[in-house]
Amino acid sequence: MAVKIRLKRMGAKKAPFYRIVVADSRSPRDGRFIEEIGYYNPTTEPATIKYDEEKAVKWVENGAQPTEVVKKLFVKTGLSEKLAK
Repeated sequence: MAVKIRLKRMGAKKAPFYRIVVADSRSPRDGRFIEEIGYYNPTTEPATIKYDEEKAVKWVENGAQPTEVVKKLFVKTGLSEKLAK
């Protein structure tokens, strides 16, 4: 089973709000997921990014692949440096 760390879109039309979730790569974007590890709100100034670092590191160490957008969020918050160790 290929596991991805990706965004699940929520919120109203033209007011997106995303949850950072761990999901099977075959499930739909807003469908079933394994675990929710945080959220991302691009509508605030500056954008709000909050997630559980321990869970994110655990999932990456166990083989979960973050999508490109989630990788950028991890770089922005400094988690990518912890993952490189």
